[in-house]
Amino acid sequence: MGCYKTVSRATVLLNMSGKLTYKESGVDTREAAALVGDIGAHVRRTQNQRQLYGAFGLFAAAFDLCDYEQPVIVTGCDGVGTKLELLLEHDQLEAAGKDLVAMSVNDILTTGGDPLMFLDYIGISALDKPLITRLIAGMCDYLEDCGCILAGGETAEMPGIVPEDVVELSGFCIGCCEKPDLIDPTQIATGDVLIGYGSDGPHANGFSLVRRVLAEHGDDFTTEEIVSLLAPTRLYHDVVNDIKAAGVKPRAMAHITGGGLPENLERLLPNHGADVVIPNWENPAMQKLIQYVDAADKFNTFNMGFGWVVIVSPDDADKIMQAGPGGVRIGTITDTHGVRVTMEG
Repeated sequence: MGCYKTVSRATVLLNMSGKLTYKESGVDTREAAALVGDIGAHVRRTQNQRQLYGAFGLFAAAFDLCDYEQPVIVTGCDGVGTKLELLLEHDQLEAAGKDLVAMSVNDILTTGGDPLMFLDYIGISALDKPLITRLIAGMCDYLEDCGCILAGGETAEMPGIVPEDVVELSGFCIGCCEKPDLIDPTQIATGDVLIGYGSDGPHANGFSLVRRVLAEHGDDFTTEEIVSLLAPTRLYHDVVNDIKAAGVKPRAMAHITGGGLPENLERLLPNHGADVVIPNWENPAMQKLIQYVDAADKFNTFNMGFGWVVIVSPDDADKIMQAGPGGVRIGTITDTHGVRVTMEG
């Protein structure tokens, strides 16, 4: 199980003298230690494709890179943002775990690398074993899918610091890429093609705006519509694996998160621009929501139906159109600066 632990788990406090104990202060280290055993089955699910290196009991996780000839380590970290408030309110705990994994693993995938190890941090007022176990279960569902190990984590009980109805959630991913396979966006050229792959909703970005809309117009949305907005961030390892199997090395890959299509594409294009034309987003709840959002701001806040974009040479475009559940041509690289996004028609 790697180095999965809970804060101060080695501390043992006895109340033999009538003096204060750690448990009376709001931290139960024995329950925390028991949680490690409770989540063991989920953690082991993530070690079917890869295993950690070294003996159990180390205070850090180790992974053997000998299968790589020219290994380059790639890392990323992220969270779930203010979407977490709605996920907790609507009891979508497994979705929160999936969001946490996808936000970091997708970033690793944009490099051309393999996600190897994932670590989580959970901050909570008082230990809630069912809640934490469900979060971990959601994480492990996605980690098992993409062959990434849940290598460790930290569960911190912080009474008086973290409010009782709040959970702090952060994720960290470590990956590896062969040096020749590392994606190099400097190879992008005028005329290259942008292929977009569908999102499963707004993913885990723009939820401060979503929450504002719901606060002001919540009566216009059913519970089912709100829950549909909370669909977990799509994990794009299937797309990347299919592209690799097709023998294509993309010029670049973009995970569309905060800033929407314009910002996430512009960071890849210091010397170019792009004309992007996207079809109508077939998501009824989002279509209702963006009626209350500034017409221009929606492009810079939400992924508008595309959570992943691959930039390839025109010769390679047709080869990857069926990668994953399939992509569509949404644009072309130009010799001007800036990304222009418009709706089809």
